[in-house]
This record gives sequence, structure tokens and C-alpha cells, in this order.
Amino acid sequence: MASPRTVNKTIYSVEQPEGKGARVRRSIGGRQLATLDPFLLLDHFKVKPPAGFPDHPHRGFETVTYMLDGSFTHEDFKRHKGTIHAGDLQWMTAGRGVLHCEMPGPEGGEGLQLWVNLAKKNKMVDAAYQELLKKDIPVVKKDGVTAVVIAGECLGVHAAVRTLTPTLYLDITLDPGSHLTQPVPPGWNVFGYVWSGKAMFGPLEKQTEGPEHNTVTFDKEGDSVRMENISGSPARIILIGGQPLNEPIARHGPFVMNTQEEINQAFHDYSEGVNGFEHAGEWKSDHVRKLEKKMFK
Repeated sequence: MASPRTVNKTIYSVEQPEGKGARVRRSIGGRQLATLDPFLLLDHFKVKPPAGFPDHPHRGFETVTYMLDGSFTHEDFKRHKGTIHAGDLQWMTAGRGVLHCEMPGPEGGEGLQLWVNLAKKNKMVDAAYQELLKKDIPVVKKDGVTAVVIAGECLGVHAAVRTLTPTLYLDITLDPGSHLTQPVPPGWNVFGYVWSGKAMFGPLEKQTEGPEHNTVTFDKEGDSVRMENISGSPARIILIGGQPLNEPIARHGPFVMNTQEEINQAFHDYSEGVNGFEHAGEWKSDHVRKLEKKMFK
């Protein structure tokens, strides 16, 4: 018999400006919840041109971009380029080094970006991408519950994406009156971000309300997460869980390693264009080239 976990914290994600033209609700990575091992950051972003994320590097973790609306174009220094739209997913392993650019389409883009830490043994793997269109991401429907299975398993349906850090990532819509008890492996950290509507979380005898744009975290005791919609309109919840790495974290801007020495090495490698950042100094994205062309006309 399932033993649902109890909620230990709810945090409202305040929308705030990020650069010129971007708005972000930060669930993880802020003052109230700096990390939730193995997760480093979750941003619910809304970005319109000319705002975006021009050429910048990463090392030591993975970025997971899941589009809710609009589009985003990604381009990197190894000539990988593509555009994802609403319902599409990009799971990028930065590994030993990526230099890339992420910019919204003309209509703007709204989505979620999750940073998943990598274990020490995986931090220097080669960079890699998994890009899935909406039609290729499994969806399961049962008794008023609709789950997009991005990573892990839900209601007997398995995700297509592969993860270096064991991860559960579900986009769940609960119709009014419906509920879901989602199994969670022992010892994993898990949280829910209420994208729209509201839901009740926890065992029936100790439920906690999770309103819109709140992050809900759970105790580790228990083998599942229970959520229920007792309101009169649908509730959409992003449920994410992962196996803790239990390793030291050293981070500075775009790099996440285990020690300060490794952070210093990352900056050195990037500036010298070595050890994963070969030719980084010679590359500029199409976006930056177009901006420079306008400036020097």
C-alpha cells in the first residue's frame, strides 16, 4: 500500500525581471531554496526579443529546456542548431564544455529550464543533446489525469529520454476531482511546481494546498507523492524528482564542479580554448553576428 510523502515547505516563486525583456519565476536557485540535490535551478521563463541568452559557456551539469509556448532557437560552437516549440524538449549535457546561444522566436518564448547536476564521474563527459518533439514525448491519460512523461515513468508509461543522473520529470494535468499517487524511489528528493491552478499535496490525513506558481517540497519518508484537485478547474503541475549525488558543489556562473580548483580550471580551459572548449574563441552565433553587422553598418 502506498505511503505518500508529507509536504515540508511551499515557496511562492515571485516573477522578476532578468535582463532586458525577460521575466523569470525561480523555483530552485533562489534565496529560499538554493539547491535540492541533484537540482541546481528551475526557472519558469518568459522572454521576448530582443531579450534572450546570447553566447555563453557551461560545464559540469545538464540543462533541460521544456517549452510551454512560443519558440526558442539554440545554436552552439559545434554547429548544432535547432528550434523547439510548445511541448518540445531539449535535454543538453554540457559535460566538459559547451558554448551556446539561446534566443526566443519573434513571438517570444515561455518555458521551464531545469539544471541537473552531474556526478563527479560524469562532469567531464563529451557534450551531448537529446531533442524531442512534442509528438515523440509519451503521454498517458487515466481517470482525469494526463501526464506528459519527460523522464522516468508514470502510470506504466516510460520516457524516451536518457538521463545520466536518475531523474523523474512529469508534466501533469489534473481535471477537477481527479488525483494521482506517483511512486518515488526511496531517498530521492522530489518537488512540484504548480504551473497553473491549485492542488492538494500529501496524504489524505495531512494535505497541504499548493497554489499557482508555488514550489512544493516533500519529506523523504514515504514511497510516493499524492496530489489531488478539489477545485473546479484543471491544475497543471510539473513534478520533478532525482537521486541525490551527495557530493560537494562548487559553482561560479555557468560552471558547476566539485571544488574551487576545478572551477578555476574551467575558466582557464574556456579562456584558452582547450579541454572541451576547442575553437570557442573563434565562434560567434548567428545572433551575435547579426547584431555586430547592424552596429557596424
